[in-house]
Amino acid sequence: MSLETKGGREPIPPARATQAALAPGLYVVATPIGNAEDITLRALRVLRQADVIACEDTRVSAKLLERHGIATQRVAYHDHSGPRVAEALLDRIAGGAAVALISDAGTPLLSDPGFPLVRDALARGLAVTVLPGPAAPLAALVLSGLPAERFLFAGFLPAKPAARQRALDELKAVPATLLFLETAPRLADALDDMAQVLGDRPAAVARELTKLHEEVRRASLAALAAHYREAGPPKGEIVMVVGPPGERAPALDAAALDAKLAEALAAMSVKDASAAVAAATGLPRRAVYARALVLARRGG
Repeated sequence: MSLETKGGREPIPPARATQAALAPGLYVVATPIGNAEDITLRALRVLRQADVIACEDTRVSAKLLERHGIATQRVAYHDHSGPRVAEALLDRIAGGAAVALISDAGTPLLSDPGFPLVRDALARGLAVTVLPGPAAPLAALVLSGLPAERFLFAGFLPAKPAARQRALDELKAVPATLLFLETAPRLADALDDMAQVLGDRPAAVARELTKLHEEVRRASLAALAAHYREAGPPKGEIVMVVGPPGERAPALDAAALDAKLAEALAAMSVKDASAAVAAATGLPRRAVYARALVLARRGG
């Protein structure tokens, strides 16, 4: 059969075949870390076709699932669910069900629940499939400008200073770029400890990745520590990226700083120009402001 069109005859495309049901198994599905559009077509299909979706928090996941019209049954599965929930999910898979596992954001198991469930599914000989997608540590690594051919994701550092310093001491000789997650209130202290234990390496602090106010600040560990000590804790989820041993932070000499400030001062006030240059270079805002005052007086 064909249709008459302006350009001649065009065949009618065949009817879409009905999608095959999912095979029994555990499907580990990555979900967006901020921008709801960052989800794959395959992930959407699996979430629609699964018999049940195990969510870190069903209320958080509901926003994403409802946006895409997914009404699959949801159950809560998180670090405090207890073994009975995991056993019930694995029993359903053994009985022929397809179970999708998602966290609140990103790829499950990367500082998110899921490892015991995957481990126990494999131990029982059940099929496990991963649907790759967003992960904040990898996004931060790509944006950092630091070497990406070898890296180590170390998750969250200990909250207490002594334990944090011991953990950093164990990592200081690792010949790779280091990736950490951190809370905003501890950020300045963590950067201070990194500068002391690891040395003043080049680094980047990435926050609000893929969101409207995404920011990546690149500077030395000491400069970043000074900035956040002065500016206060930033908003949003934070990833820290630290260069490998031997990597030196590029220094911004006085002439380069003056050039950046002169360009900014041509269009902004002293306050705004110094804030813009401090944000671009990672240098302490107070020091940049003092230099901007000097240049402004000379120009006047």
